[in-house]
Amino acid sequence: MKRTCNFLQFATEGISGVIPSCITNILAMRHLDLVGNKISGVIPANIGKLVNLRVLNLADNKISGGIPPSITRLTMLSHLDLVNNNLSGVIPGDIGRLKMLSRVLLTGNKLSGQIPESLTRIYRLADLELSMNRITGSISTSMGKMSVLATLNLDGNLISGAMPGTLMNSSISILNLSGNLLAGRIPNTFGPRSYFTVLDLSNNRLKGAIPGSITTASFIGHLDVSHNHLCGKIPT
Repeated sequence: MKRTCNFLQFATEGISGVIPSCITNILAMRHLDLVGNKISGVIPANIGKLVNLRVLNLADNKISGGIPPSITRLTMLSHLDLVNNNLSGVIPGDIGRLKMLSRVLLTGNKLSGQIPESLTRIYRLADLELSMNRITGSISTSMGKMSVLATLNLDGNLISGAMPGTLMNSSISILNLSGNLLAGRIPNTFGPRSYFTVLDLSNNRLKGAIPGSITTASFIGHLDVSHNHLCGKIPT
């Protein structure tokens, strides 16, 4: 394998076995796509050597272990997709060092711990998907202040606490917080900036009435607040 290779793609080829650690010697690598295979083992601990990597797609495999801390050295990375594996442990706390990230897709693993606050400082981040893991803790107020975040999928975790009011009047258009342990009231902070193609707050522990400010939202295409402890009338 040439050390000058910058694009490596073996998607849905039925490849099994582990990712060889020598792959991290291809320092010119910009795009590594092994999606949809039968790869097991762990992500190489020294993956951070691939400092020119823009895309890392290992989705839909059988990779286990944790996300290596060295991944935070991939400062050129714009797309991280580790969906549907058997990854465990926590998301590296200093993942916010990856300022070029626009998509972080970690759905369908066994990740635990809290969402790192440093994620909210990635100003290019448009798509954050952490669904179907074991994430705990609360949602940071800063999450709703991210200027280009359009998709936030946190459904199917163990997230608790109150919903930050900033989420209701933000750049987010797809917000799925269903199947968590969120409590308190739905924030009464909707406004003209609120534009949701999907707003799913179902299967939580929310209480009280649907806030009156929801009528000021510019658009809500799909709203699901079922299986909570809500009461009162639907605002019109």
